[in-house]
Amino acid sequence: MLYPNNIKKTYTKFTTYGNRGMDLEYLIEQANDYYTSNDIAYIYKKATPIGVTKVTYSSKGKRIQDGYYKTPSTLDFNGLYKGYYVEFDAKVTQNKTAFPISNVHDHQIKHIRNINKHGGIVFLIIAMNDKYFLLMGNTFLKFLDNEERKSIPYEFLEHNAFEIKLGLKGLDYLSVLDKIIGGIE
Repeated sequence: MLYPNNIKKTYTKFTTYGNRGMDLEYLIEQANDYYTSNDIAYIYKKATPIGVTKVTYSSKGKRIQDGYYKTPSTLDFNGLYKGYYVEFDAKVTQNKTAFPISNVHDHQIKHIRNINKHGGIVFLIIAMNDKYFLLMGNTFLKFLDNEERKSIPYEFLEHNAFEIKLGLKGLDYLSVLDKIIGGIE
């Protein structure tokens, strides 16, 4: 755009990726609140362990000024449902054709393997193309172990993951999990 005296102004759009999953996490938290308050399941968002190095005090209370992550976080949510240990992570991609595997960190993949190996129910909830998918950990691991791709095609999710419907109580992933548990028992 040209302004008086032929001064050209340009604007840079900054893309931030830090909070791209917050809408998805909100929908999951909404469902978790409903599940807890109705004694259906106890599933919580895990806090990332943080070491505090600097605190300031004011009339409003303590404020953390500086800190660090003590250890890499594992998966975002864990809890109990119908006697099963459940653990999962929420992932969002803007990519329309595939889910980048790089969105799942190496330590998270190791954690998925461990939970799966020890009989827990582990999965990813993936938001993509205005849909929500529940991808079981064992299906995710088989894809990793048998494919050389660096992303999971959208068509793979449509055929191998379970679509989760959005309802008045958030993202009702337990209705999908019920179908899966039915096949386990």
